[in-house]
Amino acid sequence: MRADRKIITADGEEYFGNGFGAEKDAILELVFNTSMAGYQEILSDPSYTDQAVVMTYPLIGNYGMAAEDYESDTPSVGALIVRDYNDFPSHYRSMETLGDVMRRYGIAGISGADTRKLNRSIRDRGSRLALLTTAGMPLEEGLARIAAFSPPKDAVARVSRKAMDHVGSEKAEFHVVAVDCGMKKNILRSFCARDCRVTAVPWNTGAQTILALHPDGVFLSNGPGDPTDVPEAVGAVQALLGRVPVFGICLGHQILSLAYGAKTYKLKFGHRGGNHPVKNLQTGKIEITSQNHSYAVDRNSLAATPLAVTHVNLLDSTVEGVACERDRAFGVQYHPESAPGPQDSAYLFDVFVRLMKEGK
Repeated sequence: MRADRKIITADGEEYFGNGFGAEKDAILELVFNTSMAGYQEILSDPSYTDQAVVMTYPLIGNYGMAAEDYESDTPSVGALIVRDYNDFPSHYRSMETLGDVMRRYGIAGISGADTRKLNRSIRDRGSRLALLTTAGMPLEEGLARIAAFSPPKDAVARVSRKAMDHVGSEKAEFHVVAVDCGMKKNILRSFCARDCRVTAVPWNTGAQTILALHPDGVFLSNGPGDPTDVPEAVGAVQALLGRVPVFGICLGHQILSLAYGAKTYKLKFGHRGGNHPVKNLQTGKIEITSQNHSYAVDRNSLAATPLAVTHVNLLDSTVEGVACERDRAFGVQYHPESAPGPQDSAYLFDVFVRLMKEGK
């Protein structure tokens, strides 16, 4: 089949393929994911907003899309780039094809591209902007469009819920207020499975509003983008520290760290996949984790804070977890709610429940 779409990277590379999903032009950040399964969860994870995800596993779409497996109601990933797209899924739970869902939500896709070469390019030269466009787009024009593009900084505001929402039984033992910065549905499932009811609030909800809900604990969710783009959330957390237990995941972990005065920085190409080894410094055990982030907490900046490093990434020694025992606050950079993915880290929800129980 003759190529009808292509990718132009900011440094002048071109990768040709065929379109599926929504056929539209888009300028996005190129990232890669090493998971061998879970493309539906990746598609519907709000943390991928404004990013074109290059899948390292070649065959995508083969088991279709199941109604129960979405991580958000409105998928907002920028695009999917795959080697082989299968438009004829074979699985008893499948309700529709990946391509149909992508067309419905305006998500572009390119199949047939040399994803091995593209992934190596991202690994060697880092994440960068790229234009997804028609195969006939002149390279010079595409590069000019990329150069004139200003990446948006409002991704969290776009994917966060717009009003307060309640999940779980009113008879639950614990009440968690979850600050939604782009929260995955399995986080809510994980809390409900532990006798918690959750009040989910928009990302910019103030500390006084949160405290007026009388939570047993406050949760800070995952989400897209640079944590320094959400100072409102950081300020709210600063006012909550020491008053209620606080638990952050991914972006929430970064927000928690910023609230204590630490700093964050952007990684060369981020961590994305379901097979990242993390060492728990408190137990000495290794956890295989699911990850999806572009930013990390600066270890050196933690020296001036009361935060202690609790987990480290064994691939590059980046900080994967912090905690302040005094304030009953902790965060992890990875995803203990991963679905699908390794379940090694699900115990972290139990740690949070224990902190809430001690505070009652």
